[in-house]
Amino acid sequence: MRFLTDRKRAIGTGSARDGTAHHWQHLVSSILLQALIPLFVITFALGLGGSYEDVLVYFAKPLPLIITVLTLIVGMVHLMREVHEAIEDYVHGPAEKLLIIATQGFTYTIIAVGLIALAKIAL
Repeated sequence: MRFLTDRKRAIGTGSARDGTAHHWQHLVSSILLQALIPLFVITFALGLGGSYEDVLVYFAKPLPLIITVLTLIVGMVHLMREVHEAIEDYVHGPAEKLLIIATQGFTYTIIAVGLIALAKIAL
């Protein structure tokens, strides 16, 4: 061990080798959300004010449904990545892995429930 240089001691303890991909994922999801959130707000606002049946008919149309589905998926995945970053920064040890698994499970559950609800509306 004493014959190792500083560089050799540092190999394997630095970058996780996925920082660039993680950054690009955040960047792409952020750009998508900048377009989707205003579209979702406008779509949601246009659906308000009617009776229950009118709202169901409105959200069964393809465009509002697609905008809502995309906003749900992209928004929840973006949130999951942000929470994942916070957990990596502030929690260590076994609790870190458990929290990451729990947040991923929670996120995918929310996405699945939302998609099932939107499928029921559309069909």
